[in-house]
Amino acid sequence: MTPDDAKLDIPPSGLTVGVDLGGTNIQIGVLDPAGTVLGRAKRKTQADEGREAILNRIAEGIEEAAGEAGVKVSDLPAIGIGAPGAVDPREGVVIEAPNLRWNRVPLAADLTKMLGPQVFLDNDVNAAVFGESRLGAGVGATDMVGVWVGTGVGAGLILDGKIFYGAGHTAGEIGHMILMPGNAPGSRSIEHNCSRTTVVNRLVQLIRANRTSIVPELVDGKLEKIKSKVIAQAYDAGDELTREVVRDAATRLGTALAGVVTLLSLERVILGGGLTEALGKAYVNLVRDAVKRDAFPATIAKEVEVRASELEDDAGVVGAGLIALHRLGV
Repeated sequence: MTPDDAKLDIPPSGLTVGVDLGGTNIQIGVLDPAGTVLGRAKRKTQADEGREAILNRIAEGIEEAAGEAGVKVSDLPAIGIGAPGAVDPREGVVIEAPNLRWNRVPLAADLTKMLGPQVFLDNDVNAAVFGESRLGAGVGATDMVGVWVGTGVGAGLILDGKIFYGAGHTAGEIGHMILMPGNAPGSRSIEHNCSRTTVVNRLVQLIRANRTSIVPELVDGKLEKIKSKVIAQAYDAGDELTREVVRDAATRLGTALAGVVTLLSLERVILGGGLTEALGKAYVNLVRDAVKRDAFPATIAKEVEVRASELEDDAGVVGAGLIALHRLGV
């Protein structure tokens, strides 16, 4: 039985909660079945403080968002949460989340016990891509991959209109696929070569090797403060070093995605995450060019669409809430 087949016979209130749990921030929204967010809350994850502190922040944020929406948490039929890393959505367990330093955490059961309503767990990018497939850039396509580029690189697959989980229920961990097998350890995977973290690290390395760039000026010489917005500022200003590094990362990602498109004969690729949102059309175009150049056969390469997320920051929240409603059978 897949998570899509699992339904609970619970009368819906029409509203649900979506939680996007990230390594840095927790975003929470109360939404209706149309995906309209009626109440919001945001917390810092602060993973160093441990699991119990994170659970308490999630619970507090849900209470706050419900209050803003004018409902009680106890009146909601379900809560959906997207968590980073490998998760088992059937059991509601985070198998491994390196950026939270979690292993085998029964997150759905823990939060259900704390809050009352049934909690449904999924991977954070699965949630975002599900939201896009229903209400965003994926509408009208039944077979697609969504890739979120930020601190790491994650993906979700929609095949025949449903989230594809695979035999181990962890499909979509594209960031851990090996892209450059000849590289030294720690520089072989897609995440090692295409994430925002990689772009920042390479910029810092090259700047310290005396390459010319305006980036140090943008951060007052504090290179540790380089974020997606700084990268976008430098890129838009025509900084050649930034453009070189971004172009390399985006092209490598596009080539990797061309392989996924070729393997599964996909009709659409959706790009999201902080780096995509900051760089916008220029980044999407770089990835698109590589996908179309390298996908096979030519008919697929010609027709495949590469689009930016439309829900952007709300994708994970909306998708997690919609997954909860979907698995309730609403």
